[in-house]
Amino acid sequence: MPRFVPLTALDAHTPVIVGVGQASERLDDTDYRALSEADLAASAVTRALADTGLAAPTVAAEIDTVVTVRTFEESTPLAQSPLGRPDNMPRAVAKRVGMNPGRAVLGVTGGQSPQALLTEFAAEIDDGRSDAVVLFGAEIISTVRHLTGTRAPDERPDFAEQVGGQLEDRGHGIAGLTTHQEVQHGLLAPLVQYAALENARRHRLGLDRDPYAATMGELFAPLSRVAATNPHAATTTARSVDELVTPDDGNRVVADPYTRLLVARDQVNQAAAVVLTSVGTARELGIDPDRWVFLHGHADTREQTLMRRPDLSAAPAAAAAVRHALEVAEIGLDDVAFLDIYSCFPIAVSNVIDPLGVAPDDPRGLTLTGGLPYFGGPGNNYSMHAIAEAVDRARSAPDNHAMVVANGGILSKTSVGIYSTRPAPWHPGDSAGVQELLDAAPAVRTTDHADGPATIETFTVTPGTDGNRKGIVIGRLTDGTRFIANVERDDEEMFGLLDGEHAIGTGVYVRSSARGNRVFINRAAMLRRHPVSRPAFRDRYDHAAIRRVGHLLEITINRPEAHNALHAAANTELDAIFDAYFADPDLWVAILTGAGDKAFSAGNDLAQTGTAGLQVPKNGFAGLTSRRTRPKPVIAAVNGYALGGGLEVALACHIVVADKRAQFGLPEVTVGLAALAGGLVRLPVAVGPALARDMILTGRRLDAGEALAAGLVSRIAPAGEVMALARSVAEEVLAASPTSVRESLRAMEEAATVPDEFDAIDTTATALDALLVSADTVEGITAFVTKRPPRWTGR
Repeated sequence: MPRFVPLTALDAHTPVIVGVGQASERLDDTDYRALSEADLAASAVTRALADTGLAAPTVAAEIDTVVTVRTFEESTPLAQSPLGRPDNMPRAVAKRVGMNPGRAVLGVTGGQSPQALLTEFAAEIDDGRSDAVVLFGAEIISTVRHLTGTRAPDERPDFAEQVGGQLEDRGHGIAGLTTHQEVQHGLLAPLVQYAALENARRHRLGLDRDPYAATMGELFAPLSRVAATNPHAATTTARSVDELVTPDDGNRVVADPYTRLLVARDQVNQAAAVVLTSVGTARELGIDPDRWVFLHGHADTREQTLMRRPDLSAAPAAAAAVRHALEVAEIGLDDVAFLDIYSCFPIAVSNVIDPLGVAPDDPRGLTLTGGLPYFGGPGNNYSMHAIAEAVDRARSAPDNHAMVVANGGILSKTSVGIYSTRPAPWHPGDSAGVQELLDAAPAVRTTDHADGPATIETFTVTPGTDGNRKGIVIGRLTDGTRFIANVERDDEEMFGLLDGEHAIGTGVYVRSSARGNRVFINRAAMLRRHPVSRPAFRDRYDHAAIRRVGHLLEITINRPEAHNALHAAANTELDAIFDAYFADPDLWVAILTGAGDKAFSAGNDLAQTGTAGLQVPKNGFAGLTSRRTRPKPVIAAVNGYALGGGLEVALACHIVVADKRAQFGLPEVTVGLAALAGGLVRLPVAVGPALARDMILTGRRLDAGEALAAGLVSRIAPAGEVMALARSVAEEVLAASPTSVRESLRAMEEAATVPDEFDAIDTTATALDALLVSADTVEGITAFVTKRPPRWTGR
């Protein structure tokens, strides 16, 4: 039985909801005013203050904290506000309604945030750190799109305000929700990510397309009927199952298996607010206890990142959060009379109800608002509306419980709240303990570069523009490693497989490149499109130059106008050049340098960083930094700056010689990046951990003398003579047995992976096996005995 205490026995710090409010407007409303976000939010807050039963100014004067749910416009570092916005939204809204809070907070991104913030500040009140809090969120996505699409820039309103004052900006909180693999392969928007998860669930249930589509329609049609009666809903049209799942001109497929009417509707103008006080403050203000609603249970959990989840068809953190919230409330699921489950996409609902045993047609219904596709999906703030509805339901049915399940990310973050007018003390719960168990689940290994036989784990296809479909596949290699790949746009065989009933579980073939992974129906299909060719030098390069002198290859990064910084095309050319060098038996040594006298390489060309910036060859910057084996020596002739990726390229070379004017550094942290192309690993080995940390964490540069003293370079040339020095070093290497040089390099690389010194020495002994059968070894010994110069063959 749920716990019960009389009102008089409640501690004065017990948190209680005393007011809720919602505001909205639609473009076709007769009184549509194109309100700004702050004005629409102020309307919701004013209604919430008045919902206490007192005059709004009376309650407003008591508010010490205002908390804002982050909008879509602020949800990522790259987001923009086309019509402008206040620099301090919490205080902009507070000013409008007569509040003067001591604390203003802007929450993190995510649909879980309304419930998570309410839980957090309920705990703040219980701890005595606050007495009265207003939480709100607002979105005017519909208005912004309408005004920017119909008015010239000089005719649009300016919603910017300089408010100033204290603001606790929590940041975006999106770390771990997106990987570079997902960005590169187009698995970035929630629509396509959820679609891939939905297809994984269809496969797990063993359903063909049409029967599964029917289940999605049957799940969501009742939501639309609820929305049709909600005055704040974005649409008031009740939909049948067939209307939801049948594609037509007004209900196109947006990402397999979703039609437009099955996904969240973000073009809305909606705001909601909650007033949360202590019992003591509610008593002092004289708020009628009949309006008090208590948070009986709560939980917050986080799922593993999408690509590391053991099962892409399910995210168990959501059901775990519901179960824990029920434990905190000391009730069972059958004791909950009202449910609102976050419904951005069908799987967000089924992921909750499946493991809990709730039927899609549960007589309680699964939404209080009408759901995100029909009521509307106001950015991160949907669940604030659900909380407002839950409070209203709890008041209408005293002693019953209402539950709100809020979801953020890609089934990534779940926050649950259980509400009732039944008086109850605050209970802190133990979400951290639940999270420990979730975190103990095994994670799947992933790879950026996938090659070989594989199996489709899930997929989606988006229609794109002008008929240019985009196929995205998540698969597993034979060793269980997971990858993302795209289908080549004109690969009708592969699209035909994905259009069928049973693509998941089918064997395919995947091939990696700088553009990402590409998946084919089989190896033969891959070879038809990409025949194997022997690595070879081209007659001309756009961003590099080569010079061949006997057994020596000289390679020049030829982008002096950009300080020899590397972009996608330059990396691709250098990768091909090194492929040809390592494959050519008549080339024994290579020198790498930069054009001009200013820079060896300034690293990644940030001016061209974007999606193309992710197109780095499998072998890394310059085709070297991630190359698993470099079987023949490469000498770096550093003729100026070797910065960022430029230093990482030099570190990947076997010998580094420098012009006396050269400088070395990893400045990535000064521009918000990190030296992830080998610098974080190789620099500590080259110069020692203390100096490496200094360079990596501060961006400190070393001149040539310091680099020589630290062991980063082996020789220094007078100004302008570094290539002469590099050629001299190359001649010294060429004077040695090329077979011995190659075997020495191989043995050193293998020994570097063995931690025990004597085991490492034993590893190097394997070089003797190759040398015993080498013609160069016989020639070397013969030449030594006969006192003549050796004539190496490289065999």
